[in-house]
Amino acid sequence: MGKATYIQPDLERWMKTFHFETDIKIRYCETDMSGHVNNVSYLIYFEQGRIDYFDRLDIGDEVLHDKAEFMVVTADITCHYHNELFFRENPTLLVRVARLGNTSMDIEYCLVVKDKNKVAATGSGTIVLVGKETKRSTPIPSQVRERIIKFEQMEMTM
Repeated sequence: MGKATYIQPDLERWMKTFHFETDIKIRYCETDMSGHVNNVSYLIYFEQGRIDYFDRLDIGDEVLHDKAEFMVVTADITCHYHNELFFRENPTLLVRVARLGNTSMDIEYCLVVKDKNKVAATGSGTIVLVGKETKRSTPIPSQVRERIIKFEQMEMTM
């Protein structure tokens, strides 16, 4: 397994940098014959958490609406599996924007089962805003940038 280089300086301190969390409900169909959550389901949880995050910041309709002039495209995504996750466990997903660029953002994820004090998985990925007509990257709208910067308590240098 590759090292999760986005976890800095260590897991405990990295987890304290998150300001948003959402509960995840594991469906039976997301498990294998051993009752483990299937590896592809984690990416679905990351996507759901990203949508919940955008909705929490009131930017979900702006960046995810079918009539928007742009679309959100996943450029890459990584998942590191730390501990088994099972049906009937109650995980919470932590989500944060770690880097905000002109047309893209890096998002990090941490899936935890709080009542068992276990980290099930962590992940990171980049999403890019792409113009629907041009099929090229497009700048993140200023109101979206401002909400993320404020929520994440980021310092912006521009």
